Amino acid sequence: METIERIITQHPFFAGMDQGLLHLIVSCASNKRFEAGSFIFKEGEEANAFYLIREGKVALEIFPPQGKPITVDMLEIGDVLGWSWLLPPFQWKFNAQARSNLQAIVLDGRCLRAKCENNHDLGYEVLKRFAHIIERRLEATRFQLLDVYGGRKTA
Repeated sequence: METIERIITQHPFFAGMDQGLLHLIVSCASNKRFEAGSFIFKEGEEANAFYLIREGKVALEIFPPQGKPITVDMLEIGDVLGWSWLLPPFQWKFNAQARSNLQAIVLDGRCLRAKCENNHDLGYEVLKRFAHIIERRLEATRFQLLDVYGGRKTA
């Protein structure tokens, strides 16, 4: 039987993290399911969680003022969803929609922020790992924008 602790310990995002720090993280975690087509979060809403995707796919989307949503990234098993819980004003920067039935471990952002404030070693480890997630999302967004606007000529 898989426990939340075992899932977190074996997740690539937490690879190499000290067991004591992992123990602190586990107490902020729970299982969650989303139906295909449901929104996990929407841009501008309060951000107080992140997700370890265990099964299914999630589309990260931006909505331009005019036009259809643009999918900037597609996340699947093993990916981490959500970094806006980490930085004020704690609001989502994208929409996240389940493209198939989704199973995830959700980590409570308020709980983890408090633990990071009390344990700076934990805070440093979490921030260091999320810096890579943020970089990947910015890169994915950049490539999508180049694809959408790349063919446009300016005067």
